[in-house]
Amino acid sequence: MQDNLNTHTRHAFYRSLPADEAFARAQKFEFFFTPKSASWLNMIEIEFSALARGGLNRRIATQAELRREVLAFFQDREAKGIPLNWQFTLPKGRDKMNAHYQRIYPDNSKLKIS
Repeated sequence: MQDNLNTHTRHAFYRSLPADEAFARAQKFEFFFTPKSASWLNMIEIEFSALARGGLNRRIATQAELRREVLAFFQDREAKGIPLNWQFTLPKGRDKMNAHYQRIYPDNSKLKIS
């Protein structure tokens, strides 16, 4: 298998696997199409981090127990009204990443912070 698996569509399975295996694997996924440029992914990562820090960073014996604990965790967060305070802006991002941008392409004046 030389190609990387691009999982944006279920057709990607058929490009990399035999048809029967591709069909079986594709049935296990539900695809949600969301904007690629939005910061929603970072917000989800923050929620998963909170979930892990909230006590789920350990082995849980059964899928049913995991389901109960995850649902209880988020019900508690929702009941407490814990907000997600997203503060990362484009200027902050450029400031934080500027050293990396300049290392990759030093002449990129668009991204230089004055």
